[in-house]
Amino acid sequence: MARAPIIIVEDEALFSELLQTTLSKEEGVEVIGVAKDGETAVKLADEVKPDAILMDIELQGSIDGIEAALQIKQHHPKTGIVILTSHRDRRYLTSLPLETSTGWAYLLKQSVQDIDSVVRAIQGSIMGMVVLDPAVMGGLRPRQGSALVKLTPRQQQVLELVAQGYNNAAIAKRLTLTEKSVETYIHAIYQELQLANEQDSHARVKATLYYPENSDSAK
Repeated sequence: MARAPIIIVEDEALFSELLQTTLSKEEGVEVIGVAKDGETAVKLADEVKPDAILMDIELQGSIDGIEAALQIKQHHPKTGIVILTSHRDRRYLTSLPLETSTGWAYLLKQSVQDIDSVVRAIQGSIMGMVVLDPAVMGGLRPRQGSALVKLTPRQQQVLELVAQGYNNAAIAKRLTLTEKSVETYIHAIYQELQLANEQDSHARVKATLYYPENSDSAK
């Protein structure tokens, strides 16, 4: 399997080194560049044209990770961006143009339990998906009056896993279901959210975005 070339943008030297070491052992990705500030990240992306970038928000230099990501996306719209941050504040998530630009992931450093979730987010962003941290999803409650409240508990469970970047086979494994059952649940979710006529990849993105857009922070 070809390894996806990626850049790590992180100004904490120890954490950056940890990511490099850990990701170098993964078959699906290859670290081809490292930067510790936004300006260098933008220049490096122009030079090496990675498939994806793992980006912190707080960086050295005059531009933060969000601004660097937006500049990179403007010049390289197909490059996946994985925001890996300690910030839970929804304003950082909502500052990303998720509705008009695909290939984004938002992960919280403190809730990433294993490297698999990082790799899954990287791969999802490369495929044009939107991937959200489970802690971000878990901190939301469906707004009254939205279609989300009509979903069954199992359908909401499946939708949360879709939003975390799991494919149907992985969802089936986690929930001890058949892939056919997962497909049935996802079809029902699309019907409820009025996404049944969308291509699956577009529907997955829109279903993922529907959750934070139609939910409130849990008290």
